[in-house]
Order: sequence, then C-alpha cells, then structure tokens
Amino acid sequence: MRFERTEPFKADYQRLSEDEREKFRTAARAFNAASDHFVETKDPSSWPRNLRVKAVVNAPGIFEMTWSFSGPDGRATWEWTTVIDTDGRQWPAVRWRRLGTPRIFREP
Repeated sequence: MRFERTEPFKADYQRLSEDEREKFRTAARAFNAASDHFVETKDPSSWPRNLRVKAVVNAPGIFEMTWSFSGPDGRATWEWTTVIDTDGRQWPAVRWRRLGTPRIFREP
C-alpha cells in the first residue's frame, strides 16, 4: 500500500520510544497487507480484528487503527487518498494523520 505522512504524524512518530515505534511498524505491516486486500475486494472483513480499524466519531473520512493495547494504548489515525506516480497513474493510498495515545482524537 502506498502511503503519505502528515507533518503532525512525523512529529508524533519522533516522540515514540523505540519499543513503541517497533510495535507500530509491526502493526503497520499487517495494516498494509489488509489495506491492499480491502482496495481489491472492498470487503470490510479484510481488516484484522486486533487492529480495530473503524471510523473516527465526528471526523468524516478519518479512520483509526489500534497498534498497541498497553504501554501505551497506541492509536493511529488515517484517511484514504490518491497518489500519482511519475507516469501519471493514480493509485489508492493511505495518508497517516496522527500517531500516539487516544489524545490524538482531539485533533485526528
């Protein structure tokens, strides 16, 4: 899955400990595979249950993913977007918006 990262996401990532970063990277690998499957099938069951992918309440078009349930309770917000490659082709992509604890839902 192609992806973009917002500046707030990049700053959030820098604030994580190395252990937290590794937890996120592990979850992101599973998320990416599921994203590819979802794009192909549009099947909501594509998402692994342990990632708890769902829409963010009161934030249309923004979704959340859980990457850790403890130490800390890790969440990430994202949205669907489209990227254009050098040949001008459009591809579905994920734009990672925020990363961290549930506090990120104040500005998802």
